[in-house]
Amino acid sequence: MREELITSGRMNVAIDPQLHIWAWEIPFYLFLGGLAAGILFFAALYTLIGKEKEFPSAIEKTPLIVPFLLIIGLGALFLDLNHKLYFWRLYTSINLQSPMSWGAWVLMVVTPVSIIWAALHVKKTFVNWKWPFAWLDVLEVFFSRYKRILAWIMIIYSLILGIYTGILFSAFNARPLWNTSILGPLFLTSGLSTGAAINILMARTQHERHSFSRIDLMLIGIELFLIVHIFMGFLASTQVQIDAAKLFLGGPYTAPFWILVVFFGMVLPGILEFLELKNFKIPIFIPAVLVIVGGLLFRFIWTFAGQSSRWLY
Repeated sequence: MREELITSGRMNVAIDPQLHIWAWEIPFYLFLGGLAAGILFFAALYTLIGKEKEFPSAIEKTPLIVPFLLIIGLGALFLDLNHKLYFWRLYTSINLQSPMSWGAWVLMVVTPVSIIWAALHVKKTFVNWKWPFAWLDVLEVFFSRYKRILAWIMIIYSLILGIYTGILFSAFNARPLWNTSILGPLFLTSGLSTGAAINILMARTQHERHSFSRIDLMLIGIELFLIVHIFMGFLASTQVQIDAAKLFLGGPYTAPFWILVVFFGMVLPGILEFLELKNFKIPIFIPAVLVIVGGLLFRFIWTFAGQSSRWLY
């Protein structure tokens, strides 16, 4: 693989010509995984604390889309594989030191649990829904008895799924931009924020909508804190990590990241949600959509920038 070395002042960046053809599958998969984790977390949380009547959409309606999100995300991940016929080998062993092994087994649990959870609530959303086979009604009754156990499984594995999407990157020591322990909590917080935004869009009542607006405001504040903390850590570290930070501080990703992700994806929707909570007439779908799009762009930009960040030998 031919590489070109570009040197500018103190900043040395090795650029692979193949990286000009960006792959969309991985960041798209990470976005859908984080979004699914956020939706499942809130559904499980409000079930466990007995808030079913206050948050009916978050528990019953929004989780219906999670199986589709996970299936589409897994489809994108499958398309990215070089040896597609051998994906099953991930399930022949458990490697606790491999993020891919963790992700494979977490998805093996989360996907069927999300399908079961959606099936338990589909009749409440679609009044005339009927199962085509009688044994499906039997299964519905069976799992309804253990709904709280399902909720505990969901809340634990949704947190693991959300943080895994960041750990998958942070385990790559060869990419200085990705190699930070803060990336896991940041991706988890971003996933929870997009999950809260979806619940804002799906909310049936003003109480539910305002509750998730407050939650999203808190999550946006945490995201901004973690982003600042990442760059402070990079700038106080080795030269190669300083160079990685410069990709966003005057480098090619400065405008896309700080304008599209931070301002339009966090700051502006945070301001709009705050105004809406103060009874200003703000179309609530605007900040929610901005948060979701910002979460998607964040993963694409961070993925692409990470591929431009590397150690030089």
